[in-house]
Amino acid sequence: MQGMKGLTTMMAMARRGGAATLGCWTLSAAPFASALAFSVVKVPRRFLGSSSKSAIPKVKACGDLSTYDLVCGQEAKLWVGRDHGVARIELDRMQSRNALGHNMLTDLEHCVVKASELTIDHTIRCVVVHSCTESVFCAGADLKERRAMGEDEVVAFVKRLRASFLALQRLPVPTIAAVGGVALGGGFELALSCDLRVGSDGCVLGLPETRLAIIPGAGGTQRLPHLIGVPKAKDLIYTGRTLKAYEAYEFGCLDRYVVQGGALEEALSLANTIAGGGPVALQAAKEAVDGGFAAATWEGKMAVEEECYARVVPTEDRLEALAAFSEKRKPNFKGA
Repeated sequence: MQGMKGLTTMMAMARRGGAATLGCWTLSAAPFASALAFSVVKVPRRFLGSSSKSAIPKVKACGDLSTYDLVCGQEAKLWVGRDHGVARIELDRMQSRNALGHNMLTDLEHCVVKASELTIDHTIRCVVVHSCTESVFCAGADLKERRAMGEDEVVAFVKRLRASFLALQRLPVPTIAAVGGVALGGGFELALSCDLRVGSDGCVLGLPETRLAIIPGAGGTQRLPHLIGVPKAKDLIYTGRTLKAYEAYEFGCLDRYVVQGGALEEALSLANTIAGGGPVALQAAKEAVDGGFAAATWEGKMAVEEECYARVVPTEDRLEALAAFSEKRKPNFKGA
């Protein structure tokens, strides 16, 4: 894994015309730029993601919505797929770079509540959170609105934001943030609320709140240390510095880094793969990982796994999987 990340760094340095170090070797970008570019083909998809167009056709930045129905929202929209289990929460307030204002937050709250309802019958099996464009994911808080707020209003708004992101985190199905472009402050905290993060080559992530004399208030001080460790989280929070895509991948802020192609394309491909699993098993797996991680002892962790495993044993889907394996066909899971 470290070798793959080192290769990613070298490719990024090559694009900037610098030098890169891997182990005892220091490579100048100029003579090796073409070789490094060719190496992208050799990197396994599990490390960097892919720009493959086979599963999801390349379309405009907001993606092909022809197989989705709009369920609710204007500035944050919930799109639910027909018959494939993938739902999308689309941020659509481009005039303000998807800044988190009152209206967008209200829409986001409604989207998360409705999405949670639709996981009960397994209509939704995976959720992708993305922007309507690859140029920006979410620029953070709407500072124009914030300047007009009193202290009590600021506290109340951030409390709502915190609760909304926690509800997103607690959706019973896997969630993926497709981070194309800028994701700063509350925008990065929104991405941190998802299970996985896929970034494009042009994305920029950071928590600049200390530069504004505040701190991350929508979960960033808690989720980021869990994700990348306390020292690295303190580095980013104390300095307020931003990370480019390859740096964010090195830090562990991104799970997949797409060198060519868009983050949404890769995220949807990943979501389609995830949604192909057993619906009951997907929810049980998320609960087992999250619940076990929060348990204080190994006995407690094993108890969480045991409870979740017991839920999948009596399902029809488990028997269907065994039959499909025997008959050499694709299983038809129904969430029962």
